[in-house]
Amino acid sequence: MSGVNPQGCDVHAFKTPSNEELNHDYLWRAHKCIPERGKIGIFNRSYYEEVLIVRVHPTLLRAEKLPDEQITKHIWEQRHEDINAFEEYLTRNGVVIRKFFLHISKEEQKKRFLERLEDPKKNWKFSMADVNERTSGRITRKPTRR
Repeated sequence: MSGVNPQGCDVHAFKTPSNEELNHDYLWRAHKCIPERGKIGIFNRSYYEEVLIVRVHPTLLRAEKLPDEQITKHIWEQRHEDINAFEEYLTRNGVVIRKFFLHISKEEQKKRFLERLEDPKKNWKFSMADVNERTSGRITRKPTRR
């Protein structure tokens, strides 16, 4: 990205959906952040979490306020279809989509997790949700707080 003017980039980090976002369909918050033609939009996390994280944590799906009859065993296949159709729609409207998946090894994840606990400058990055996402037994040394 060194040759790209940052003024032509819009970065969006999608966190836990707000109440306003939960009152809309799950693609709404991504759609409203699609960059104008000629600009680069970078999504840090995206609507793919709606077929990953939400699938692992059913309480998040319930928070989306979907009608009960929409939550079936087919919802994940349907969401994959929705995402494909959404991206096809964007492509037909001049949006060029490039997807990158960042894989971080378990060892590197553990190292970064412990750094967030041990380094006072990184403590703000710590969340109990991080602990809950890790399976028990993976963290072998006790963090020290300074």
